Amino acid sequence: MAFDTANFRKIAALVAAAGTLFWLYTFYAIAHVPPGDGTGFQWLAVFPLGMVFGLFFLPAWLLVAIGRLPRFTAAFGCGLIAFAVLWAQLLQEFPRAVL
Repeated sequence: MAFDTANFRKIAALVAAAGTLFWLYTFYAIAHVPPGDGTGFQWLAVFPLGMVFGLFFLPAWLLVAIGRLPRFTAAFGCGLIAFAVLWAQLLQEFPRAVL
């Protein structure tokens, strides 16, 4: 079965949904980071995560909504890789809970 426009549009919608859900999860995860030194600097992680969301997933949602460029929109899945790399780096920087 060959991929047609409708299939690429579904893939693009799934990619955009996955990116959006992960971006929303990061707010929850950052809110539950141990306080560290009490300055709240862990919230600065929202900016690079928001930039990845704005560069990859907002355009994906827009293109899915108007039904244009479905193959190009599906390629925005590389934003998930950018999220993974960035999140792995941030997890190393966040203070760990002391049990």
